[in-house]
Amino acid sequence: MNVHIKNGHLIDPANGIDGLNDLFIADGKVLAVGSAPAGFVAARTIDASGLVVAPGFVDLSARLREPGYEYKATLESELQAAMQGGVTSLVCPPDTDPVLDEPGLVEMLKHRAKTLNQAHVHPLGALTVGLKGQALTEMAELTEAGCIGFAQAEEPIEDTTVLLRALQYAKTFEYTVWLRPQDAHIGRGGIAHSGPLASRLGLSGVPVMSETIALHTIFELVRATGARVHLCRMSSAAGLELVRAAKREGLPVTCDVGAHHIHMTDADIGFFDSNARVTPPFRSQRDRDAIRAGLLDGTVDALCSDHTPVDDDEKLLPFGEASPGATGLELLLSLAIKWADDYVATQPESQFTPGARPLARAIAKITADAARVAGLASGTLSVGSVADVCVFDPAASWVVTPAALASQGKHTPFVGYELSGQVRATLVAGHVAFERG
Repeated sequence: MNVHIKNGHLIDPANGIDGLNDLFIADGKVLAVGSAPAGFVAARTIDASGLVVAPGFVDLSARLREPGYEYKATLESELQAAMQGGVTSLVCPPDTDPVLDEPGLVEMLKHRAKTLNQAHVHPLGALTVGLKGQALTEMAELTEAGCIGFAQAEEPIEDTTVLLRALQYAKTFEYTVWLRPQDAHIGRGGIAHSGPLASRLGLSGVPVMSETIALHTIFELVRATGARVHLCRMSSAAGLELVRAAKREGLPVTCDVGAHHIHMTDADIGFFDSNARVTPPFRSQRDRDAIRAGLLDGTVDALCSDHTPVDDDEKLLPFGEASPGATGLELLLSLAIKWADDYVATQPESQFTPGARPLARAIAKITADAARVAGLASGTLSVGSVADVCVFDPAASWVVTPAALASQGKHTPFVGYELSGQVRATLVAGHVAFERG
């Protein structure tokens, strides 16, 4: 179907576009930007006056809970949440039940997602069988089945020799290994950031050194193997300083942060609010500020939702007993805009690479930059690219309530917050998959 999106403010960081432009779509792909091609006749016209037109968002961490945890969420509910959030491509970790360590499981998930005709789902295969940190999976077969990389989710590998062999194998075939830096022992079982607040509340702590010790190990192994590693959900100032140094050294590493972590600190636990129980834990204000700055100066490559739906039975418990996790797909855009408004707009332009407005910088972190990290040909409105598009109102405010969320997971530390940024329409491969009435 031919679609004409007119009068919109088009932001496409991949191509440096930030201004009024029309968008023309045909056969599921971007046909032209600006002027209509000769003979183009629109079957559908979307008036985007006063709205922003951007590439569909790319989310580097979204748990869909299938297979195995359908009582927490289903593909139907979470892909609908993705559509309402403007997320058209998402990467899902392998910590399902059973774990995504066999090609058949990956193919089944991809097929289920494709039949729903909504967001593009890109699974990460398990790095080790059952995520047990012992035997390596058949990475080549998992790649053929559709995996874009390999991860351990929240399960660190205790035996460093196993991780070394995994990276050696990954380097041989140029696979990317996705690791969340956490020591296998220090902080294991902790539930809050180690600091005065955790001590005062009597909560077991996760020290920053759990992240930094793991990073030192990972970087030594990357030096030895040359394997490409993506670091998932960085949480500390000290950790980001190590990443900054590794990038200066030329190591093939990238990293992301969770959208909640650029706004929340350990103080937001309040009086044991289980909605603020997440992994990694919210850290100090100094860490939060370092994450904000690292996202702007390029140390942090991308912003993800870290979408982890949790049901009431596992969340409405005392803080220490509640399952970690928060819904995020529908908040990704708003939290990116909040970062742009609260932080980027307040920084002297001279401190950073000149160019994009704050909003365009935020959009880059959830489109082109995220797609680059994942090795996906999405996150752009280049002519000839798949027409994944998000049309949104950056000024429209909405209140985060359970009723406002399509996700089956209704728990987020932002419940009750009024945020800016509301998706009006989401197009996937040229078809309108979501439109707000």
